[in-house]
Amino acid sequence: MVKGTRTEVEMLTLIQWSFRDEKVVYSKHARDEMEMEEFGEIKEREVYEAVSNGKVIEDYVDDEPYPSCLIYGETDRSRTLHVVCAYATDEELAIVITVYQPNPMKWINYERRKS
Repeated sequence: MVKGTRTEVEMLTLIQWSFRDEKVVYSKHARDEMEMEEFGEIKEREVYEAVSNGKVIEDYVDDEPYPSCLIYGETDRSRTLHVVCAYATDEELAIVITVYQPNPMKWINYERRKS
């Protein structure tokens, strides 16, 4: 992690608090991906569940206008999701950039990309 940036735990905590407080905005891209997901439509409730019990598996500290991260989590029905989220400090708001159900052929335990 680059000096002066949030740790993964801090970023995840802020994002989780935003979800809990319903201070979340979905990008058009995220909405499109949720609707057109190849493994079946993803509902907002599922995103909430996955983020609530998730963990950061990749950091994108250089993303603009806000650093973002890839969160891996499961829904209450054990559906695995990946959620790319940013946190807007000035607005205390989580921004969902994209959401998808990871393809097991491309991921090791859904946490590491296959080479």
